Amino acid sequence: MLEKIQKALMIRSCTIRELLAEALGMFIFMVFGLSSAAQVVLGRGDFGQHLSINLGFGIGVTLGIHAAGGISGAHLNAAITLTHCILGNLPWRKLPAYLIGQFLGSFTAAATVFGLYYDALYKYTNGNFTVTGPTATASIFSTYPAPYVSLLGGFFTEFTATVMLLLGVQVIHDEKNNGALKGTQALLMGILVLGIGLGMGMNTGYAINPSRDLPPRVFTAIAGWGMEVFTAGHHWWWVPLTAPILGSLAGALIYKLFIDFHNQPVLESGNEKGHPVVETS
Repeated sequence: MLEKIQKALMIRSCTIRELLAEALGMFIFMVFGLSSAAQVVLGRGDFGQHLSINLGFGIGVTLGIHAAGGISGAHLNAAITLTHCILGNLPWRKLPAYLIGQFLGSFTAAATVFGLYYDALYKYTNGNFTVTGPTATASIFSTYPAPYVSLLGGFFTEFTATVMLLLGVQVIHDEKNNGALKGTQALLMGILVLGIGLGMGMNTGYAINPSRDLPPRVFTAIAGWGMEVFTAGHHWWWVPLTAPILGSLAGALIYKLFIDFHNQPVLESGNEKGHPVVETS
């Protein structure tokens, strides 16, 4: 009976399977991240600090990659997906499926965390959901710049953080170089995101991912925060969309110019005089 049900529900389209994998991976990633942010904000510091949010997103990334990695490669980031398409690593025809999956998972995660913490949100705000002010809660779901950060400074922060993200991604996955041991990539990706949060999270909240920022922002606009989520911070909303895309492309180009274009597979370069073969797995 179970086999019949499985056969009836099995999806044979590779593209649809990739869409579903990206959706589930993104959902897991975002539920851990957003719920940790909600707990820190709504708990008024009694249930964690900024480090808790960094750890939550890092853990979410690791588990999301484990969930989707074997099917879609677990991009979980529209900027990374677009970069793969531009570099020829992913067919352009698959771009919509990846983006839909990522946005669906992220939007659903925002709705889930909203439901999970609705009572606490209502108590914290007295039912008045605001984007700015002493009881602002929109930042639980999407990123907003700190009051002292200019639009240009915020753009540069997001751009630089995404460059570091892409450099880290390529370092971890480059099998021609000193790539990570098989099976450790997801954990290292989580540590990479944790490191970015620890070092570059103060100015803008390190969105570094359009799929992480836009769907929850759309959800908050619908769920009671209104259109101010798009106008706050001098119309900040477009920066977490464009800066990560440009940073992703720049990070990929930098790694290729400094490492990839000049590197040979380990078996070849390792036999050169003075360069012993190093086992990486």
